[in-house]
Amino acid sequence: MFYYQRPKLGVAAVAPMILFEAFIPSARQMFWKRQRFPIADAHYAMGFALLAELTGDRGYYDRAVHFLEMLEEARCPGYQLYGWGYPFDWVTRTGIMSNGTPLITTTPYAYEAFSYVYRIDGNRRWLDVMASTAEHAARDFPDRVLGSNIAAVGYNPFDHNGCVVNASAYRAFLLLTAAGQLGRPDYREIAERNLNFVLDSQQPDGSWFYAMDGVRNFVDHFHTCFVLKALAKIEQSTRHAGCGEAIERGVEYYVQNLFDERGLPRPFSRAPRLTVYKQELYDYAECINLGALLRGRFKELDERVNATLADLFARWQKPDGSFRSRRLLLGWDNVPMHRWAQAQLFRGLCFMQFTLQEVKGIEPDPAARTKQNPGGRWAEERSPAMAAQRL
Repeated sequence: MFYYQRPKLGVAAVAPMILFEAFIPSARQMFWKRQRFPIADAHYAMGFALLAELTGDRGYYDRAVHFLEMLEEARCPGYQLYGWGYPFDWVTRTGIMSNGTPLITTTPYAYEAFSYVYRIDGNRRWLDVMASTAEHAARDFPDRVLGSNIAAVGYNPFDHNGCVVNASAYRAFLLLTAAGQLGRPDYREIAERNLNFVLDSQQPDGSWFYAMDGVRNFVDHFHTCFVLKALAKIEQSTRHAGCGEAIERGVEYYVQNLFDERGLPRPFSRAPRLTVYKQELYDYAECINLGALLRGRFKELDERVNATLADLFARWQKPDGSFRSRRLLLGWDNVPMHRWAQAQLFRGLCFMQFTLQEVKGIEPDPAARTKQNPGGRWAEERSPAMAAQRL
């Protein structure tokens, strides 16, 4: 908080860490320990579930289940319902979010992960977690009412001043999806208010500020992707009338302003401060995730995604299979980090492969419909409603 409360002294205090981050990225191990991240486990679970559906390989399914079990263990303690956050104290402009505080920007990914595996095996165990997670998102995160049918959701259960756009987009997606999958129409009204906030927050040029607080009005790459992904998923699963135009305007801004002259992702179109890097893996990962969702719909977006994929494999992947984390002002940050963004990229690449198979009209391996697993059958016991949806 010192950094935000007394900016000049705060900059001096964090300068050594920024220096290390810019020139000696591996030095971050001096400041913190290695640990798991629920958001990373969720992305790995989704990626392996997609591979299981694509190939019928039982090993991929088992890996997906492993990551779900890790998520079950990592749920935030002290809450009746399932939710996930960060395994460290997160210092923000508005206060400190303690280790184990559920976050609306993490919890929806866990919901998706459980739904992906449930789509394969129909195991009631995963459905129960999904139901608990959705109820937690509906019940425990406070809304900030901004109009007759507009509300922004708080980042966590203690945040009553919600104004971060992607947070409301995440909750709207989770609850609108759960309304259909779980037969809970009461979730729809809550989600609609958050969705209206997201749609109302779109700027005339098609962009979204990070937050509508008059302070954090920067526009960056991966947060823009978060908002567009949520709108695309809502549109696909509910055919919501308000999403189409917002997506079209948002994609137009995105392709024109958040890529460089080579058609590769750049971090900001409107930066909040000086940055010590040129490009980062998170932007590449979310570009691919968004591109897979909207594949074939926007020609310019497809071209940007294709360029991103080509550059990713040409310059970012290392001989051991991992990916560089950032292109710095001088050289590279070669330290792979699950959270930032090996996991998101893994899921994105698996999702892109899955999407390309569907675009070509190639069905996933039929063997995936007959193999046995501890929870039942791979597909014979799938819920018809779940099987019909591609999240």
